[in-house]
Amino acid sequence: METIKKYYRVDRKEICFLKFIFEAYDGIAVLSTIDPESGIVVFIIPPGCEKDVDMVLKDLKKDIMIEEV
Repeated sequence: METIKKYYRVDRKEICFLKFIFEAYDGIAVLSTIDPESGIVVFIIPPGCEKDVDMVLKDLKKDIMIEEV
């Protein structure tokens, strides 16, 4: 099975915070910055972890600007 890539625009000041959050969840996703100026990031998600990533992002959206692109 292949990994899933989801692209988001986030508050660029929060990119590092998001990276640390997803590193703490050990293996549910890898975050890479595509365009640091506009805050475009990609989440590389292994099969079976999509719901976990969506739940974490949904919770983080309460405090951080995160929108899918």
